[in-house]
Amino acid sequence: MAEAGWVRVAATADVAEGQVLGVRVGERDVAIYHLPGGDYCASDNICTHEFALLSDGWLEDGCIECPLHAGRFDVRTGKGQGAPIDKDLDVFEVKIEGGDLLVKLPG
Repeated sequence: MAEAGWVRVAATADVAEGQVLGVRVGERDVAIYHLPGGDYCASDNICTHEFALLSDGWLEDGCIECPLHAGRFDVRTGKGQGAPIDKDLDVFEVKIEGGDLLVKLPG
């Protein structure tokens, strides 16, 4: 039985290094990032500035750039990197079990 709050979202093989994958978990859109060097991160997949899927954006240097207005977020912390971003992203813990990626979502 899975620990409380942890949800399998993808296989590690589903997210190539340097790429981002958008998944739907219940009512929440989640972006899974595979950073160069092997780290995985997860955040809300909806830009806080205006509705856009961040997984349609560009991942570079640990930041995701929104495809609508070029706002950037640090995928490790969720911190907005300047205008037009005025609200940070929610980020989630990620762990690997076997070949699976699990994300801990709030209750």
